[in-house]
Amino acid sequence: MSLPTLVHAQAPPADLLLRDVHLFDPRADLDGRYDLLVRAGAIASMGAPGTLSVAGEPSPGVAPAPGTFQADGGDAEVEVVEGHGRLRALPAFFDPHVHLRTPGQEHKEDIESGTRAAAAGGFGAVLAMPNTDPPIDSPELLRLVRETAGRVAHVPVGFVAAITSGLSGGRLTAMKALREQGAVGFTDDGYPVASAGLLREALHRQRECGGVLALHEEDRSLSQGGSMNEGVLGAELGIPGIPCASEATMVARDATLAGCVGGRVHFQHLSCRASVEALAAAKALGVGVSAEATPHHLLLSEGDVRGLDTRMKMNPPLTTDADRGALVEALRTGVIDCVATDHAPHARAEKALPFTEAPMGTTGLETAFAALYTGLVLPGVLGLDVLVERMTAGAALFELPTPGIAVGEQANLTVIDLDAEWTAGEHGWESRSASCCFAGRRLRGRVLLTLAAGGVAYRAGAGAAGAGATGEGRAVAV
Repeated sequence: MSLPTLVHAQAPPADLLLRDVHLFDPRADLDGRYDLLVRAGAIASMGAPGTLSVAGEPSPGVAPAPGTFQADGGDAEVEVVEGHGRLRALPAFFDPHVHLRTPGQEHKEDIESGTRAAAAGGFGAVLAMPNTDPPIDSPELLRLVRETAGRVAHVPVGFVAAITSGLSGGRLTAMKALREQGAVGFTDDGYPVASAGLLREALHRQRECGGVLALHEEDRSLSQGGSMNEGVLGAELGIPGIPCASEATMVARDATLAGCVGGRVHFQHLSCRASVEALAAAKALGVGVSAEATPHHLLLSEGDVRGLDTRMKMNPPLTTDADRGALVEALRTGVIDCVATDHAPHARAEKALPFTEAPMGTTGLETAFAALYTGLVLPGVLGLDVLVERMTAGAALFELPTPGIAVGEQANLTVIDLDAEWTAGEHGWESRSASCCFAGRRLRGRVLLTLAAGGVAYRAGAGAAGAGATGEGRAVAV
C-alpha cells in the first residue's frame, strides 16, 4: 500500500542565513539566540550569534533592522535575515483541518489561495477536507486534486477523503483504494456519520487499511434548524439554538465505538465542556482518540454573536464562557491534542445574508497564531511552549512527521516578530475570503517568513513565494 503523502508545487530550495534569531522548539528543548544557516532547503548548521557566515560575506557594517531581507554580498543566492535576538524562529505550524474548496467552490477559495493564506499564517502544511462539489470520495477525484496541489500549492497539502459516498452517510467509500491513492485519513466533515452501525463498519475497514477517522460530531435531530448556541441569549435574540448535547452525545457514542472495535478516531472542532469530559473519559480508558480545538472556540463565546455578525456564525456554534474555559484548560493539559483552524472561507455575498440564512464558517489561517498568542499567551493563560506544541501536534496525529528545528532536517520554519502589533484584515487577506471572525482586532505577533518543505513559502510584504494576492485581499507589508 502506498504511504499517504503531502503534495505541493516545487519551489527553489532555500539558501538563507537567519542571523541572531531566537530559536524556539519546545520538543527539541531549544530556546535561545542562534545563527541558523539553511542550504539547499535543509538546516545546514546552527551556532552562537555571530559565528555563522556565508563564504565571501562582507562586514555587515550598520546592521539592518530586524526582519530585513537582503542578498548576501558574497553569494547573491543567499538571503540574510537580521534577527538582533528579537525575532523568533519556530517550527512551522501544521493545520489538520482546512477547507480549500477545490473542486467546485473556487469562488470561495482554491488550493493556490488557501495555501497562500496558510503560508502567511506560519503554517508549513495543511490537511484539506473533502466536502467540496463534488465531494472527494473516489480515487479518481483524489488523484485530480493531488495533481492540482502538486502544481499550485504553496505549502504541502494532504487530502482527507470522504467516509461515505457523496457525504450522504449511506454507503462507505472505497477506503483502501483511497488510501492507496494517498488519502491521509477519512472524514465526512460538515456532516456527522449518523449511523452507529456504519461508523463501526468504517472502523473495521480502517483497521485494515490505516488512516485516521476524523469526525464532525453533531446529532442533527438536535441541531437541525439552529444557528447559534441554545440558551438565554439565543432566546433573547430570537435565533434558533443548537444544544451542546448535539455534539457531546456523539463524542461519547463514537469514543465507545472506537474502544469496542479498537479503531482510531479524531474529534474535530470540539466546542463544549461536556465533549471535553467525554473525551477525557475515553482517554482514561486507553481508547485511541484525539481531538482539536479552533482559535475561535478557544477565544470567543456566544456573547460575541450578540451583534449578529455572520463571521461569528460557525458550526459548532460559539458556546458559553464556561465552555470556552473548559476548552482552554483541556488544550493546556493535553486532553485536547492540537489546534486546528477549520478555515472555512465563504464569498462576501454569502456572508452578507441575514444571520439565520448565512452559511456557517469563518476563516482563520492568517490570524490563528497571533490571535492565540494575544488572547492566551500574553495574559499568561498558556505558555508559548504549549501553544507552539499544540499548533504543530496535528501532524503526528495523522501519522505524519512533526515539524522541528534540527541540523540535517528539511527547513520547515516560521519567523515571527512577537512584538509587532497589527490589525487583522486592515490591509486585506491572502485568502479569497474576508469572512474572518477576528477581523478588525488588534493582535500581537506577526509572521515575517515561512519556509515549507525547504522552500520560501511566504515573505511579509510579498505574499506566498513572492506572489501577489488575489481575490478580496492583497499581500500585507510589515
